[in-house]
Amino acid sequence: MRDTVAWIAGQQDADGALPWSHGEQLDPWDSVEAAMALDVGGAHDRAAAAYRWLAARQRPDGSWASEYRGGTETAPAAESNHAGYLAVGAWHTWLATGDEQLVTELWPAVRRGLDLVTRMQLPGGAIGWALRPDGTADDTALLTGNASLFQALRCGIALAGLRGEVQPDWEVAVADLGAALRTRPAAFADRARYSMDWYYPVLGGAVTGAAARDRLAVDWDRFVVPGLGARCVSDRPWVTGAETCELALALAVADQPDAALEQVAAMQHLRADDGSYWTGYVFADDARWPVERTTWTAAAVVLAADALSGATPAAGLFADPGALPAAGMPVAGSLTEGAGTVLP
Repeated sequence: MRDTVAWIAGQQDADGALPWSHGEQLDPWDSVEAAMALDVGGAHDRAAAAYRWLAARQRPDGSWASEYRGGTETAPAAESNHAGYLAVGAWHTWLATGDEQLVTELWPAVRRGLDLVTRMQLPGGAIGWALRPDGTADDTALLTGNASLFQALRCGIALAGLRGEVQPDWEVAVADLGAALRTRPAAFADRARYSMDWYYPVLGGAVTGAAARDRLAVDWDRFVVPGLGARCVSDRPWVTGAETCELALALAVADQPDAALEQVAAMQHLRADDGSYWTGYVFADDARWPVERTTWTAAAVVLAADALSGATPAAGLFADPGALPAAGMPVAGSLTEGAGTVLP
């Protein structure tokens, strides 16, 4: 893991930008994931630089561009999962480091991002995947992105408690979103061939306990290739490292750590000598594809390893979603002395 974290750090630009690999594209969601891995590995200054880079480039409406290259927006679309995910990184860095100054710096960007997310919520609880040119939410909702936003909103509520501030709109939004993820499959676009739509409601903490184990069991044989990892899509002979490690995180949520460890072990054929990881492997052709090594794939390995080993104080963020404070509850170690409950 030290080698892997060092490789991720080596891809970071001098200004703090943390792209897929040095000189390549950057998107906010994957950049946050890679920053979390840096914190796990003890590279806290580099993680903070990545978060500050993102916060400095947030738009006034709370969004980010979906792609940057060299610090310039190259794909301007404003996606809801990008807007929300800084909350997960900010809560993770608080758990890992207790850095009050950084959390205070990031809070305005977190708040703007999640305020945008709640404005993008559709009737029925799902959240539109992107903003239209007129600034309204697209009426298509993606299950994976929404499951990630469920976690992001809960992390945001935890941060609000830490700040001694109340965010009732977020609490209502996450309750409606959770109900949609658990009981309203028709609210989301049909992308059932993608493994992420299978496991992400578990990974994001919306589906837990016996229901989580049942969900993972139903499509296990459709997505998991014994000894190699998890397919990205059910109808292709292609396993990918990030999806396999995210599945391992979902298995940890479902209290199946042995199965999770088996998946992390299975994908190690993607590991390069320098600690980086190839994105995927087409087993029918015995070929790595795409021919790239990405910070987000390496980060998924690090986060899974931390969740399974309990090596850092942030390990429970993914492995134990029930550890997040319930809406309206105070947070231990609040930054505001005597703030008490965060109920209205």
